[in-house]
Amino acid sequence: MVVVSPDLVNQYLTNDKLAKMFKLLSGDEVIQAYLKMANIMAVGRLRYNDHGHVHSRIIAGSALEILSLLVEEGVEPSLVKDGVGSYEDAQLVVLAGAYLHDIGNAVHREQHHVHGCYIASEVLDRLLPKVYGNDKVKITLVKSEILHCIFSHDEKVESLSIEAGTVKVADGTDMAGGRARIPYRTGKVDIHSLSALAISSVEIEKGVKTPVAIRVNMENPAGVFQVEAVLGRKLKTSKIKGYVEVEALIDGKRLKTIEPS
Repeated sequence: MVVVSPDLVNQYLTNDKLAKMFKLLSGDEVIQAYLKMANIMAVGRLRYNDHGHVHSRIIAGSALEILSLLVEEGVEPSLVKDGVGSYEDAQLVVLAGAYLHDIGNAVHREQHHVHGCYIASEVLDRLLPKVYGNDKVKITLVKSEILHCIFSHDEKVESLSIEAGTVKVADGTDMAGGRARIPYRTGKVDIHSLSALAISSVEIEKGVKTPVAIRVNMENPAGVFQVEAVLGRKLKTSKIKGYVEVEALIDGKRLKTIEPS
C-alpha cells in the first residue's frame, strides 16, 4: 500500500530512461512556466484548486503505481501489446502523460485537454530526442501515445490504451486535504469544497478482487461526492475500469464502494 503524495514518483526513477525523462520534465523552464501559468489561470483567476507542478508530480507517481500493479497481475500495457514499445516505454509514456496532462490550463480551463496536446507536442519534440536519440519512428510513436494520455484524461473522452487509462484514473487520486479534482471555487462553501476538505488521505494498493484498489479515507460522508463524481466518472471511460475497485472509508469502515464493471 502506498499513500498518494508528491514523493511517490521518486520510487520509480530507478531506471535510466525514466530518471532522465523526469529530470527533463521537471527541469525544463518552458514546462515549468506553462505549469505556473496553469495555476495562474486555475487558482489565481478562476479560484479553482491546484493544477500546477505539485499536481503533476502527484499524478505521475500515482499513475506509475497503478501501472505497476496492473502489470504485476498480468495486464499487458497497450504499447507492448500493439508492438509500439517495451514496458519501459509504457512507463515513460505514463510518466510524461501524467506530468503534462494539465498543462493546457495555461491557455484556458475550457478544453484544456485539447490545448494541452498542442503545447505538449512542441515540448515533446524537444525532449524525446534526448531520450531516444535519432530514432524518429520511436519518437513519433511514443509522442503519439503521450498525447493520447493528455487528450483522453478528460472524463468525456474514451481512453484507448491502458497507459492513458492509468493517467486518467490517477488524476482522480489527488483529493486529500482539499486537493479535489472537481474544481471548486476557493473560499466558497458548497458541496464541492466541503467534499474536498472531508478527504484525509488516498491510498493505492493491490486489490482483493482486482489488480488495483484505491482507498479514500474520509473524515465525514461529504467526501463521497468527490469519489463518485471524480473517480466514478473517470473509471467509466478509462479502459481499466474492470481492473480497479474504489472504496470510501470513515475510520476504516466502508461507506461506499465503486465496483469494477
